[in-house]
Amino acid sequence: MNKVILMGRMTRDLELKYTQSGKAVGQFSLAIDKYVNGEKSADFINCVAWEKTAETISKYCGKGRQILVEGRVQSRSYEKDGQKRYITEVVVSHMEFCGSKKDGGNTTSDAPPDEFGGEYIDDEEIPF
Repeated sequence: MNKVILMGRMTRDLELKYTQSGKAVGQFSLAIDKYVNGEKSADFINCVAWEKTAETISKYCGKGRQILVEGRVQSRSYEKDGQKRYITEVVVSHMEFCGSKKDGGNTTSDAPPDEFGGEYIDDEEIPF
């Protein structure tokens, strides 16, 4: 079984691009907190999202935003300057918003916070 679920903060905005056939694709990385010998550090995990998932992350999330991603681990290789290079990344099949918009990321809403500290979101603003 190849399934991974990660929750972390985006270290950069998703770089949204389109293939020649018009499919959206975007790359970003997540900082995943961990504790080693009582010291806080982070792992940085490369992620790639396709189509609607990529467009949603690009539109609603940005650097510093906490999100949860679900997907699979993929390894691939390519050649650069005559050297073979390997990449391991998470191919995102599903994502969820975590934390509040105030925690970082692209925000456009001026809605007041709800009683739990989050923001009210109109049903029409939800992209799915």
